[in-house]
This record gives sequence, C-alpha cells and structure tokens, in this order.
Amino acid sequence: MKNILTIFKKEMKDTLRDRRTLIIMIIIPLLLFPVIINISTSFMMKLEKGAKEKVLNVSVILNGNNPGFEKKIIARKDMMLKRNISESNVKDLISNKKLDFAISFDKDFDKNVLALQPAKIRLYFRSSASMDISKKRIDKILMEFKNELLEKRLSGLGLKKNIITPIDIDTLDIATAKEKFGEKAGGMLPYLFVIFCFIGAMYPAIDLGAGEKERGTIETLLVSPATRFEIVAGKFSVITLAGIISALLSFVGLYLSLKMNSNIPEEFISIIMKIVDLKSISIIFSLLIPLSIFFAGMLLSLSLFAHSFKEAQNIITPLNFLIIIPAFIGTLPGIKFDSVTALIPVLNVSLASKEIISGTVKSGLLIEVYISLVFLAILSLWFCVKWFNRESVIFREA
Repeated sequence: MKNILTIFKKEMKDTLRDRRTLIIMIIIPLLLFPVIINISTSFMMKLEKGAKEKVLNVSVILNGNNPGFEKKIIARKDMMLKRNISESNVKDLISNKKLDFAISFDKDFDKNVLALQPAKIRLYFRSSASMDISKKRIDKILMEFKNELLEKRLSGLGLKKNIITPIDIDTLDIATAKEKFGEKAGGMLPYLFVIFCFIGAMYPAIDLGAGEKERGTIETLLVSPATRFEIVAGKFSVITLAGIISALLSFVGLYLSLKMNSNIPEEFISIIMKIVDLKSISIIFSLLIPLSIFFAGMLLSLSLFAHSFKEAQNIITPLNFLIIIPAFIGTLPGIKFDSVTALIPVLNVSLASKEIISGTVKSGLLIEVYISLVFLAILSLWFCVKWFNRESVIFREA
C-alpha cells in the first residue's frame, strides 16, 4: 500500500505539472458551462427583444372584401401596412426581406362569412427564429378577428358563444415538476458528466502511459521496489481521480453559471435547485466512480500499448464516439431504463441518472447498474495489470 501511495503522489505531481492536462481536466469543465449558458442566454434575449421591437412590414390583400381587417394593422404602432401589393409578388418580397408578412383574403371571403360558411385566409411569411417570435403578434390579431366574426355570427343566430363548446375538458397532469424536468432535461446532465469524465481521464492516461514511455522514465519505475500491480494501481488511481474531478468541476461550472447569470430568472433557478437536490447528485456521482475506474483501465491499457504520445492520441481519440453515442442515446425520448439497458456501459448511467433526477428510479435496476459497473471496473483493472506484465507491450517497438 505504501508503494502504491508513493507512485500515486509521483504520478499526481507529473499530472499537475502538465499544462495541457490541467486545461482539459480543470479549466474547460469549470468554464465551459458559464461560457455556453452566458452566450446562449444573451443571444436568445437579444434575438427575442429585437423580434418583439421590430416594426413589421405587413401587406393585407383584400381581393375585394371588406377592408375592416386593415384597420387592425393600421392601429398597431409595431406594424406598417404596405398597400398595393400583388399576391403574385409576395413570395419574392418576403424572400428579399422587403416584406415580413402578407395576409391574403379569399375572393369569396365576405360571401362565405355571410353564408355562415368557413372563410379562407392565407398567411405568408418566412420561418426563422426571430420571425417565429414576431408571428405571435400576427396570430394574436388573426385570433381576435376570428373571435369577432364568430361572436357576430352567433349573435345573428340568437345563440350564445358557449353553445359551440359541447364539452369542457379538465386536464390533470399527475407528473410532478421533478418528473417533467427529469424527462426533458434530466438526460442531458449525465450526458455531459459522462463526457467530461472520459475526457478528463483521457489526457492523464495518455501522459502516464505512452508519455512516460516516450520520455524513457518508465524503466526507472520498473526497477523500483514496487511491483507491477502497485505501479498500475498508482497510475490507475490518478487517472480515475482525474475523471471524477473533471465531472465534478463540470457540475460546479453549471451551478456557477446558473447562479451568476443575471439573465436567468431567479424563480427558474430556484425550481432547478429544488429538483436537482443533493441526494440525486450524490447518487449520480456514485455511478460515475466505477465508470471512471472502467474508463481508466481502458484508457491506460491503450496508452501502454502505444509507443508514443501521438500514437496514443490516434488510438484513443476515436473512442470518444463510442462514449458519446450511448450517452446521447440515453437523452432521447422513448429509450426505456430496463433490465437490458441497465447492463449497457455508459447508456445505463445516462438512463439511470435521468430516472434519479425524475425521482422514479427503481432500486432493483439501480443495483443492477452498480453491479455491472463494478464488474467492468474490476475487469478493466485486472486486464490493465495483466497487460502491464507483458514485456512485449511495455517495450513494444514503433
């Protein structure tokens, strides 16, 4: 145990001295969330503000019908009525951004209204993030116009408006806010934690394996009093810890970005903090520990096989996709957490975490996830030691 601790300290010092590893393991997880959330919220708020304040150029093509609807557009300060525009030119004008919306009344609109028949209106616009926000203003006017015509029609028939509402549906959603959050966003958090866990362990693994072989210092370790198992255990522990720290710092970065971003409503932050409680986060991180051990064994084995740092990067980098794909699948709706998916590495952590955040996780399936992860962790450590004992691996020629 003393030799393992000595090697652990030695490898930890080497890791902390490597600037590239520190950036990947600490700086990026800590700062990525604040940067992404600040940029995205600022952009969305700017986009929404611009869309709401923009004066819309609107054309109303009456086709001989009553001009009453035009008055609604003229009365709005946030809209400019464009007259004498042919419907055949509308698409070109909207595409060239000379017109925002065009509302065309069917030639028989007034006739159909008087005959108590459905009357047709066409709304032309070009869909975009900002225009979809602006469209809500047009939709509101059209809905008001529709309700006015409906009230006149019912009044002419001597009927009350509630006669067209034969049933009154009272919808009761029994899903809690915690369950809704877990279903919609709960899978994204563990997805990010898993990715950072893998990336945080990747560079220390490359440096402590292939990097040490490239520097020629691994021979010094091999002639020390420490056994092969103790050497692997020391390196293994550092890589595992690096993965866990990286995942933990990603959560700290997320927490700080939510607390420090003034553009996010305080009520929204308060709801998230109540839903994502300390107990849920603790259970999720307890899943990441055996997963980090599994990553460490896999990464260190490949790193030891590589002859140089660059070769190790070329071998390990494609593994990102093998981690990202199952983690991403866990975020998709309709993927069930059952006895089969609980055995699939990475996917089981993503799905279990979603259930944990929702508060609907089944203890039997959670135990199954723990057992599968612990088994993989032990297997990866055993393989890594066995791999390290092979001289053909340690002293492999380029």
